[in-house]
Amino acid sequence: MTCKVYFNNSCSICKFEIDHYKKITKNIDWVDISTNNKAKKETKISAKNLLRRLHVKKKDKIYQGVDAFIELWAEIPRFRFLAFLLKKPVIYQLSWCLYELFALFLFYKNKNQLNKIEKL
Repeated sequence: MTCKVYFNNSCSICKFEIDHYKKITKNIDWVDISTNNKAKKETKISAKNLLRRLHVKKKDKIYQGVDAFIELWAEIPRFRFLAFLLKKPVIYQLSWCLYELFALFLFYKNKNQLNKIEKL
């Protein structure tokens, strides 16, 4: 496996997107944070922060948010151009802001899952 992706499978929007990636690539290790009790330990990230953003572990480094998407898309041939585009300064800043707003919305939408994830 080239990277490990930590995502919230109990979020319908997250699940929809990750299911799409799963169909088109086989070289990624997918970790559902809502059911995997090792995710917090492997990443050393709190349940709240795991729930708040997408995380990717690649070569022992953890990426989150837009940086996680850049690393994820770099691993999927048909999405590599998006990884390349997102690295451009103005696009990166704009994407970072939009991602953070959307991720905050999803976090509050799925906040009721936090207690479950914290207990894992």
